[in-house]
Formats: sequence, C-alpha cells, structure tokens
Amino acid sequence: MAKVSPVSIKYMVHANLVAEGALEKPDVIGALFGQTEGLLGAELDLRELQKEGKIGRIEVQLERNEKKTMGKIQIPTALDQSETTLIAAAIETIERVGPCDAQIEIGQIEDVRGSKRDYIIERAKKLMQQLSDETDSREISNEIKESTKTSNVQEHGDEKLPCGDLSGEEIIIVEGRADVINLLRAGVKNCIAMNGTKLPKSVQELTKHKKVTLFVDGDRGGKLISQNVVDNAEIDYIASAPDGKEVEELTGKEILMNLRKKTSVEDFFRQNKLPKPKAKSENFELKEADKKKLKELSDKNQGSDNAVILDSDLEKIKSVSVKSLNGTLKRINKTPSVIIIDGTVTVPIIKSAEDAKCSVIVAKNFATTDTKIQLLSL
Repeated sequence: MAKVSPVSIKYMVHANLVAEGALEKPDVIGALFGQTEGLLGAELDLRELQKEGKIGRIEVQLERNEKKTMGKIQIPTALDQSETTLIAAAIETIERVGPCDAQIEIGQIEDVRGSKRDYIIERAKKLMQQLSDETDSREISNEIKESTKTSNVQEHGDEKLPCGDLSGEEIIIVEGRADVINLLRAGVKNCIAMNGTKLPKSVQELTKHKKVTLFVDGDRGGKLISQNVVDNAEIDYIASAPDGKEVEELTGKEILMNLRKKTSVEDFFRQNKLPKPKAKSENFELKEADKKKLKELSDKNQGSDNAVILDSDLEKIKSVSVKSLNGTLKRINKTPSVIIIDGTVTVPIIKSAEDAKCSVIVAKNFATTDTKIQLLSL
C-alpha cells in the first residue's frame, strides 16, 4: 500500500463512524475504497490516488459500544484543498460498512501545514534579525506591516473559527484559515472561515443578523460548498475566485476585484447551472401560539391597506403601504420572516417576498398558491 511522505502531506481528513453492529478495520477500509469507486471519476478514485502516493495510509480506530461500533478515521492527503473536500464529501455518502448499516460524518479537515508555517515564520524572523545590518530598511518595514495584518487573526464561537473583525453589519465567509489570512493581508478584515465543508453552527447564527457574502474557490469544490452553505444559512451574495484558482492564492487586487463581482445567490446558481437553492421557508415552523399572535396582528391590520413585516421572533421590522411593499422588500436589510397583508396577495408581491427569502405570508386572499412560501389565511 502506497504511503505519503510526512513532508508532502497537506491535509488530514478526520471522520467519525457509527455502525449498527460489530466491525473490523478491514471492513471499514474496504467500504472506503469500494463504495466511493466511480463517484468522482478515475482522477479522484481513492485506490488510484493511493497508488500514485497522493493519499496516504488510512488509519482506523474502532471501539465497541453495546451493539454499536464507534470509530475514528484519518485520511492524509497530498491533494489540493478542493480535491480533498471532494474526497471528504464522497466518504460521507457511505451508508453500509461490511454487514452493518453505518454513517460516516466528517469532523474536521485539518491543514497540517499550519505548524510548519509557524516554524518557518519564527525562524525567518530570527534570520532576518541576523541580517538586519545588510537588509534594506524598506523590506523590514514591509515585513512588519505584513506581520501586523496577519496577526489580527481572531477566533469565533465554540469551534474557534479563524476570523477577522466581525463587528460590522457585513461579513465574508471563506473556506479555510489560509483564505482568512490572505483576505486580511489584502485589507479585508470582516471575514470568517468554515474550517471544512460543513457550515459550523456559530457561522450559521451569524448569517441571521448580518449581510453575508460567501467567497468560494473557482473550482468544482467551491460550487459544491456553495450549495451546502446556501441550503443551511441566509446568504445574500456569492463571490468566486477565477476558474481553477483558490481564494488563498489570489493577490490583493484579485481579491478586491472578485468581491466587487459578487452576485445574488440566484444569479450565481443560474450562471453555474446549479440546482435552484432551497426556499428558506421550508425550515421555518410556526407554533400554535405563533399563529394566534399572527391572527391578532392580522385582525388589527385589517382596513389599513398596509403590510406589516416581521422578523423570525415575530417582532415588527416595518409597516408600509401595500403599494410600496415590493420596493421595500428590495431595499430591506433584515430578512423578513413573516409578512401580514391587508388585501389580496398578488403574484408580484409573492415574487418579491421569495427574493427577500420570506417564509410566511398572512392574508385573506391570494391570487396564486404556486409558491414555496407558507400562505396563511387566519
């Protein structure tokens, strides 16, 4: 079995396994190779990648817990970031290991080069001090400026996600720590990394209260990540690195240029021929007490010719005339979860509500029911 030299390893994929029954290590290894075969084409076949030395020795640790088998899987790779995330996503599709039903979930994709970079930077600083008498003062000045920018990396949430300054109204979500450092280097401070292919809960919470731009790599992996993030969070815009490039590789000018080219989620999905993003209304549920409150607000609004816009806590964001509702929904900063309308809900109103990611519309009459928005007549 091929091995990857520790020097050439870039990423370590950490996965958790839960199986309904007793398993041995060969069962897990066999499932990894067998059930991912052909999923991503010959170029990303695990068996072939290991023969070529691009995938290292897969380590499996198993532990029996009553009738279940729990395990941890480690896969070292010398692939680039997008290829590694594709391999990780493919592994999560495995539903059976040996004779048992099983579930595999990626816990973390670790950039193992981080410790090497830290050593290199510290060692370089010491060497620079030794050569200070012979070094151009402008070079030292640039080094100090560069160090100041990258030292501003902070941590956010229980996951301790690398980030910059998130105190403003807008944030930029990127894939990894290297992306955050590169954006800070370019002067873009309001960024945070997901540190993997799945959107962390702390970032998901941030998207509920911020104007959010997702900045992904310009490859197939970036498109897959955009689908996952949009399905699980409130994203306003998507920006992409040029085809074949990663965000961590971009120059400062390229970062700013591609952020200026950001588009709406719908336009990005349409331009890249991706499936239409899920409507957020599917994830919004009203309890009986909520419906009672909405009925009271609806009754109070009757005869006013107004539309009342509410947030996810059913607190009023704004009250406007029905005639000006479409324009208000295009300009509104906070996501409207519920809209209460006095009068008939027209097709243009529903279209504007869909674009604003509204979840529920309350009214007496509806011109159409052809929408994923929940329509309530209370």
